[in-house]
Amino acid sequence: MSTRPPDRLQHAARAGRTILATAPLRRWRTIDLITCAFLGVAFGVVYWAWGIAYAGPNTAISTGFPPLGALTNWPWLMAGVVGGLIIRRPGAAFFAELLAAVVSMLVGTQWGAATFWSGAIEGLGVELGFAILAYRSFGPLAAALAGALSGAFEAVFEWYSYWTDWAWDYKLAYLGLLAASGAVLAGLLSWALTRALAAGGALQAFPPGQELREASRAG
Repeated sequence: MSTRPPDRLQHAARAGRTILATAPLRRWRTIDLITCAFLGVAFGVVYWAWGIAYAGPNTAISTGFPPLGALTNWPWLMAGVVGGLIIRRPGAAFFAELLAAVVSMLVGTQWGAATFWSGAIEGLGVELGFAILAYRSFGPLAAALAGALSGAFEAVFEWYSYWTDWAWDYKLAYLGLLAASGAVLAGLLSWALTRALAAGGALQAFPPGQELREASRAG
């Protein structure tokens, strides 16, 4: 076993703190761009598939109280959260979410060009969640905040796009449910997925993989 003293990253890992992207934070590497694009394309296909499959569950859950349909919308928020958690640079969450929306739109969705605007608005919500924490925290609470804001932003967009005839009690219930499912499901599941990818060795070149390596050394 090595006897060298723990370095800065090991101290951070032992303390449970987030390891950030390599400084300067705003400088993107080629691998960051490629990975963010890959995530956008992969999630775009998932978004397209869910757009086909979600109708049954949505109808079943929203019968009697339409705002409950928000509970089937959280999968469309995940690309931005995962992209932000992995890349950890300003713009990553927005880029991944917008690209996923564009890919699903190009493959073909029933919502057409509105899919682009949903992706942009959801991406802004996710990005704001990480920005509020100054891009210095990427744990489960940060993921939940990003997912919640993405859901809230999308809910407000849908008020004026799809649910124009709803009363305010329905609109506010929809916002609360989409924000909550965005936090608990899109946010925390994205965090768990990122941890699983890191544990499987898929994120060696990114901060989540580095966190696991340093935590293992520190332990």
